[in-house]
Amino acid sequence: MTLAPSSADTRAACLARDAADPLAPLRDRFDLPDGVIYLDGNSLGARPRAALDRARDVVAREWGQDLIRSWNSAGWFDLPKRLGDRLAPLVGARPGEIVVTDTTSLNLFKALAAALAIQQDRDPQRKVIVTERSNFPTDIYMADGLARWLDRGYELLLVDSPEELDAAIDARCAVLMLTHVNYRTGRQHDMAALTRLAHARGALVLWDLAHSAGAVPVDLHAADADFAVGCTYKYLNGGPGAPAFIWVPERHQAAFRHPLTGWWSHAKPFAMSHGFAAAEGIGRALCGTQPVVSLALVECGLEVFEQTDMAALRAKSLALTDLFIALVESRCARHPLGLVTPRAHDARGSQVSFTHPHGYAVMQALIERGVIGDYREPEIMRFGFTPLYTRFVDVWDAVEILRDILDREAYDAAAARGAVT
Repeated sequence: MTLAPSSADTRAACLARDAADPLAPLRDRFDLPDGVIYLDGNSLGARPRAALDRARDVVAREWGQDLIRSWNSAGWFDLPKRLGDRLAPLVGARPGEIVVTDTTSLNLFKALAAALAIQQDRDPQRKVIVTERSNFPTDIYMADGLARWLDRGYELLLVDSPEELDAAIDARCAVLMLTHVNYRTGRQHDMAALTRLAHARGALVLWDLAHSAGAVPVDLHAADADFAVGCTYKYLNGGPGAPAFIWVPERHQAAFRHPLTGWWSHAKPFAMSHGFAAAEGIGRALCGTQPVVSLALVECGLEVFEQTDMAALRAKSLALTDLFIALVESRCARHPLGLVTPRAHDARGSQVSFTHPHGYAVMQALIERGVIGDYREPEIMRFGFTPLYTRFVDVWDAVEILRDILDREAYDAAAARGAVT
């Protein structure tokens, strides 16, 4: 099915849709630079206006004046759990099941190690971790590194398409580890169906929500998932390098154990005892001392989400991405663009990816014209749509600039690549 543009798809019509958009006031909660159409919230979210004052307060008052007392007086010590409870409704979790801490890579390591330990107790013959070859590389690196480090016969099985998962999840599969929304294509898995399939075969399921949390509705409990991780610097607007999160449902918390037994996951960290005793509940998913300034900024993004709900955000996201696909395919039809993002709503995240033989160069030309997306190999231009601040007129204007660049071939095919694409 092709998303044909409507006769109502004009710039004036887009402005009218923005005027009628119930989410439009939330754009004012973000500090967006003039002259920029920001379509890269799937890589780094925009800065909430409140973040600057919050950072100043943490640095100047909490750190500068109250000093070490702020671990107690400003609630620094409990911040990972407090943030986790605020994030929980966005992914269908319950209070006491999420901590915001560490990086996505480290949290995935912890969750995967815990899942393998649980399976070792249940069925020692299960030694295979199944994931997609197209999964985000750090997930694959961490899983492969853990399997090699354990050196107990564990192996990583990579499938080349979702259709291969059925055969791969067999009696040897210990853990199915998937990213809910693919970082390149924006394809979204059916979390509930794949979790049911894995559980029916005796496997546990670990979901990476890096491109899902705050972008698409997620209900971890309804899907009966086992573990989940994700980041806060994309759609959750926590800031560059903001701490990630890990979800461990209450039913798995007593059995949750991993090798990164830092003092913050100790039952009594300030007893300073020589032996390790794991904390109760979600606290055992922590590791070392927390990055307080970065954690504090995460709260600013979460506060904006509390002004709306994921159903409203999802409806606008689909409307924005439908419009973008239709306009690109109609107004840029004579150019070698290939849509790699699913057209079906239930299979699409909140991004649209197109290929072009000179995708990197075209993206650099777009950025120079104030349309910021990003590029991923091979030949993929990614455009992320954040309903909290992306407008319909932004979609229209971005496509017009793309059309102009392509029509005039106003890009440098030999452009040197930066360290970050």
